[in-house]
Parts: sequence; C-alpha cells; structure tokens
Amino acid sequence: MIGVLLVNLGTPDGPDPDSVKRYLRQFLSDRRVIEIPPIAWQPILRGIILNTRPKKSSEAYSKIWTERGSPLADITARQAEAMVGRFGEKVVVDYAMRYGKPSIEARLTGLMEQGCDRILIAPMYPQYCAATTATVFDEVARVLGDMRWQPALRFVPPYHDDPAYLAALADDLTRQVQGLSFSPEVMLLSFHGMPLRTLEKGDPYYCQCMKTARLLRERLAERPEFAGVRFETTFQSRFGPARWLEPSTDTTLIAEGEKGTKRLIVAAPGFSADCVETLEELAIEGREEFCEAGGEDFAVLDCLNTSSDGLAMIETMLRRELSGWI
Repeated sequence: MIGVLLVNLGTPDGPDPDSVKRYLRQFLSDRRVIEIPPIAWQPILRGIILNTRPKKSSEAYSKIWTERGSPLADITARQAEAMVGRFGEKVVVDYAMRYGKPSIEARLTGLMEQGCDRILIAPMYPQYCAATTATVFDEVARVLGDMRWQPALRFVPPYHDDPAYLAALADDLTRQVQGLSFSPEVMLLSFHGMPLRTLEKGDPYYCQCMKTARLLRERLAERPEFAGVRFETTFQSRFGPARWLEPSTDTTLIAEGEKGTKRLIVAAPGFSADCVETLEELAIEGREEFCEAGGEDFAVLDCLNTSSDGLAMIETMLRRELSGWI
C-alpha cells in the first residue's frame, strides 16, 4: 500500500482562549518558527505572550469558526477526501496538521497500520520556508526516529513556480473577479510575512514569493478582467518587534485608501486553504483598514481550497511525485 499525507500548518481545537493557548504554546516553541535561544525566549513566551495573546487570537478565530470547526482543518480534510480514489485502490490519502490535531505522528502511524510501506508527504506550502516546510521534515523525522520499521518516503517539493499551480491560480482568480460587482483598480498579492532576518540568513521564501507574484501577474495581465489593474505584492501578519518583510499588507491597504484608490481586491497565493489569516486578518480587518482610509469597494478572493482548479492542481502535483510507485 502507498500513503499520501497532505500537511498544513495547524489550528487550535476550538476558538476558546484555552485551546488557542495550547496551540500557540506548541507553535511558538518550535525553534524553526522562533529562532531566539529557548533560554531567552521561553520566559517571554510563558510569562507574557501565552498570558496575553490567546484572548485576542481567540476573538479572531471566533469570527471565522464554522459548524465544521476550523476552516483550515476542514478545507484540508476535504482536499484529502477529494483525492481518495484518484490514484487507484492501493493508495490511501489522509491529512495532518503540523501543530494541533490531527497530528503528523497520529496520521503517519495510521497509514503504516493500514500497510503503507511507501508514503508521500505533501507540505501544502507553495513557497519553501524553514518555518513552515522544514518543520514538516523535522516532525516526520522525529516520528520515524522512534520506529524500528520505517516506510520509504518522498516529499512534494515547493511548487511556487509550477505551471500547474500558476494556471490554477490564474483561472480561479479570474473566475472570482468575473463574479464581482465592481472592476478593481488595484490587486494586492498578500503573502504571509517572515522576519527580515530569515532572508538575510539565506531562506528562499521571500524570493519564491516574489517569483510567484511576478509569474502570476504576467498571466493575469493578459486577461481582460485585469486590464488596467495595478498589482502590488505585500506581506502580512507581522508579530513582535523585529523588522519583517516589507511592504506590509496593512500599511499598504491604508496607504491605498488615503491616496484615493476606491476599488481594491486581495489574493493570498501563498495559502493553499483559507484560514484565520485570510478570513479574519484580510477579509475583516483589511476591509476596515481600507474603507476607513477612504476606500469603497473591497474583496478578498478565496484561496484555491476545494475549487475544481485547485483540486486538479493537487492531483497533478501528487500524481507526478507518485510516479514509479503507481
């Protein structure tokens, strides 16, 4: 048997402060995520951040929580469900969260219990970053390090410039723009931010984001729906006092409103599924920032999620990496 495991970042078990606190404790204790030495960071984390941030974050999660739970976990689960049966009866498809539940350890163990001796790990991050992609490698290695019998492994590589990914994005975003009640003047391509030092230390994330933005912009600019649209690339979700990648999404939204932009749309091509960063930070907070600064029409376009274009892209990517196994 062959296993396929889609992995995304993670989510709290619920939108309440206690659940968010457990999630943040695990997430912010990862040394790939926070590169400050633990002896200096852990007192700050446990003494300040975990006593203040969960309340604010839980309010954000409460705004986007659904009857099916966390949108990120729900969408990732449905992406995996949609892949079931596409590669034959001997391929088992499942999903996991790097932080929170279902854990990588639980899902890897489950695949092996079903007889999978070859497993393809698919980190659902288009752009590679040590704080996201590499942590999946770390956790898989940790889990397998305690196993006497280990499966053969493959990992889906970053797909920031993959033609299938870019085509899916362009087609899905075009379809969404066609359904808007206004014609945008500006389109922000907003990626999750990272501290500037990650770039200075050699992390390719910033460069891969910029390449995605350039290639996507080239595709969209050829389409009538984007005629005359000005594209801007920004980075969101700043956290802490360190300098982060710029320009920031929030300050750009305010600046656009103040200088007279009235119609603006946002896409988040670095996210494979909608989550609190897109549904709350961009769609709710972003709208308030833009409109209070003088903007009028505003829309945040959906991530690829379980759209037909998105699922076709995932299948293409997985089928390519399963070559020789199926």
